[in-house]
Amino acid sequence: MDTASPFRAPRRRGPAGPLSGVKVLDLSAYIAGPYGCTLLADQGADVVKVEPPDGDNLRQYPSTLDQESRAFLGVNRSKQGVVLDLKQAADHAALLRLVREADVLVHNFRPSVPKRLGIDFDSLSVINPRLIYCAVTGYGETGPMKDKAGYDQVLQTMTGMCTLQGKRGGAPEIIYGSVVDYYAAALLAGGVSSALFERERSGLGQFVGVSLLRSALTMQSARVIWAEGEALDIGRDMRSGGVTGIHPAREGHLYLSANTARFWKALCRLTGLDALADDPRYDTVRKRAAHAAEIVPQLHDALQARTAREWETHFGDEVPCAAANRVEDMFEHPQVLAEDMVAEIAHPVVGSYRGVTRPIVFGRTPGPAPFAAPTFDQDAEHVLARDGRTRASR
Repeated sequence: MDTASPFRAPRRRGPAGPLSGVKVLDLSAYIAGPYGCTLLADQGADVVKVEPPDGDNLRQYPSTLDQESRAFLGVNRSKQGVVLDLKQAADHAALLRLVREADVLVHNFRPSVPKRLGIDFDSLSVINPRLIYCAVTGYGETGPMKDKAGYDQVLQTMTGMCTLQGKRGGAPEIIYGSVVDYYAAALLAGGVSSALFERERSGLGQFVGVSLLRSALTMQSARVIWAEGEALDIGRDMRSGGVTGIHPAREGHLYLSANTARFWKALCRLTGLDALADDPRYDTVRKRAAHAAEIVPQLHDALQARTAREWETHFGDEVPCAAANRVEDMFEHPQVLAEDMVAEIAHPVVGSYRGVTRPIVFGRTPGPAPFAAPTFDQDAEHVLARDGRTRASR
């Protein structure tokens, strides 16, 4: 590892990861692109986040943290941060210097923008033929919608996800939590890693395209099947019926899964509904779905005997279940702690915070310890040989 490299963060500590030595330029904003680069950083890659003078818009999202965005901290760990105005010649030249050393560049500009900025794949490949160039778009690089702005919940709504999320016959419902963005981030990390692997054979970089449209449809691969000869407008809802789902207990709510014969019989026995267990009307998932209106009221009555957490203990390993927790409960959850999934991270403004780390476990190359998302233009002096504190007065 070249410790003099501007990509190598002075804050980086700990063992090597499988991507140690890989140098990534992250020009993206919001969630999909930045978190994809964070996944690469988690695996040891050295990532420099390049923001425009106005900063990543995620910094401005509502947050109960003073002076910092909770979302920005969670999405951008383990990166250095610099500010470059790519419309200014000096800053554009500074980026090109970094491109010459980089292994990967990621952006989420609309397809028409990179060429105007002089950072399109063809132009940068001349400078660095080994560059893996990853573009994250809303709708892809071609087609009538290619230059439209794409956002997680827009794509959820467009691709039918919200229609199937809602209650049957009810209004469509958004899935909160930016699931399309985060899945696109995973596709980014996987695609870039594959391109790096191929480069070891060919010696050449290549273009990698990730879009929210591809992410939203890929997440629904079990639904997006249209067999020859069948009608287009058919049932594509993957829900297995009213038994498997979230139900009210005496206190709290409980998710139950009873899709197999074993789990269905255990559920009936442990809730005192033994008569249902061997009833031929209910002996398959499809039959139980068809007769949910008969089964669910009996199940709800039975579940009033205990709280959700008591049922969780009572069912043990015999029925897959979980009491409905708050996300706050995860910070001290014994399984999360046992898996070392939350770490305490020092931060110059917040002081310290606890956040998710290590989404993948590697036995021989576990990867370095995480460090905090950068404050605005924090690493200008190290990365660009310039004092970032003077930028505001320029």
